[in-house]
Amino acid sequence: MLRVGIIGAGGIAGMHSYCYQNIPEAKVVAVADIVPERAERIAKMFGAAALDHGDKILERDDVDVVDICLPTYLHCEYTLKAAEAKKHVLCEKPMAISMEEGKKMIDATKRAGVKFMIAHVLRYFPEYISAKQIMESGRIGMPRMVRTYRGGSHPARAREWYGIPEKSGGAIQDMAIHDIDFLKWCFGPVKEVYAKGNVFKRTPYLEYDLVTIEFYNGVIAHVVADWSRPEGAPFVTKLEVAGTRGIIEYDSTKAAPLNVMVASSDEKGEKTVAIPESPLDPQSNPYVLEIKEFLRSVEKDEEPPISGIEALESLNIALAALESIRTGKPVKPQEVC
Repeated sequence: MLRVGIIGAGGIAGMHSYCYQNIPEAKVVAVADIVPERAERIAKMFGAAALDHGDKILERDDVDVVDICLPTYLHCEYTLKAAEAKKHVLCEKPMAISMEEGKKMIDATKRAGVKFMIAHVLRYFPEYISAKQIMESGRIGMPRMVRTYRGGSHPARAREWYGIPEKSGGAIQDMAIHDIDFLKWCFGPVKEVYAKGNVFKRTPYLEYDLVTIEFYNGVIAHVVADWSRPEGAPFVTKLEVAGTRGIIEYDSTKAAPLNVMVASSDEKGEKTVAIPESPLDPQSNPYVLEIKEFLRSVEKDEEPPISGIEALESLNIALAALESIRTGKPVKPQEVC
């Protein structure tokens, strides 16, 4: 059984904690947060140690895997510390604030000989898996155009650092990177990115960004990152893929969210950050599947299902979008090696 230490006990750590309660292959032995009450709340679920600093988890001999649920600007620091302590690392998305940090994370974990994965959970959501399988089957013909939407209330209402682009990367880097990673997984390398938005204007609790992505295979994607919805508004995700013979539509607000149309000739009072959830049973929960696959790679000494390079490529596209907003010009993502 693998012994897990969770560093960071904020919103996403609550989801990860739920997952570990349904993963018998792992045991949470310690939880750390600089707000002790948060660490204690999660630690009680497992009879685990509650610590007031992430470094204390890395000092423990009874921790095999570190699950990093910290703000983005701390991902690199703690991945490097975990690698030095010879702990395997599962780290929440986005990978890091910069490409330089991301490369350091890959290099450090490789040198240490520990497993490393960024938690791009959208690859495990059944609706998105189904959409990818439908595209690959040829049922809608050749995909040509894609539209995605991801939006909710601004998370800075609960955690101030989300409203500081230098710490979070804004809605594109923090949230739309889900869609960016999924689209890259489906369509491959990106040729050019053009984006418009108000991420750098820092309008309190109002951010709205539009990203156009051109892939080398000819697909054009339009990605919306929306942190302008009112407080308490439901989190909404949408996906539309138009092919030469039909359309795939997914809308999280609908009772039957996934729809395929083809041509008739074809067959505690505390504010928290919204976390996309799944109504599935625990063993089919996307977050559970994601964590279990990473743990399996540790147990079997195999490469994790999402490599560090893949995560770096997704980060690269998000950063290109931010650079496009800064300059007002299209940007070709830098080469990732």
